[in-house]
Amino acid sequence: MTVAVFPGSFDPITNGHLDIIKRASDIFDKVIVVIGINSTKKPLFSVEERIDLIKQNINAFQNVSVSCTNDLIVNYASSVNAKVIVRGIRDSKDMDYEKPMASVNKDLNSDIENVYLLSDSSKNYISSSMVKELCRFKGNVSRYVPLNVKRSLEFKFKGEDND
Repeated sequence: MTVAVFPGSFDPITNGHLDIIKRASDIFDKVIVVIGINSTKKPLFSVEERIDLIKQNINAFQNVSVSCTNDLIVNYASSVNAKVIVRGIRDSKDMDYEKPMASVNKDLNSDIENVYLLSDSSKNYISSSMVKELCRFKGNVSRYVPLNVKRSLEFKFKGEDND
């Protein structure tokens, strides 16, 4: 059985993330969506909120679960017997960012492969940062995130005056 991990901050999960999750679930026997806890970042959503938002959107995938870690992803992958780290690639900037991380991961554990899935061209411009900024200024994010995420974003930004 091939286990893959799909790490990210998922703050919040987007339709782009869900596309990668669906495609990874079609390829691998088991996919674990892993929220990486980065103490240097100030997320909009708590880890618990992000887990809940993700869980609400992966029900259709019998082979997908969600977890979190504050460890190196390659170490987490090893701890759950994953052989693959899945990463979504939107553009050349993403690839430039991923290459050195893949090299370090290989140095740390040569048994774990990095597998890159190119983002669907209709979703390759979606980022969590863009979605949060758009929602902060009352823009419509419904084409970029699932409905539960849209509602959660609107609740987070409710009452903010951005004029």
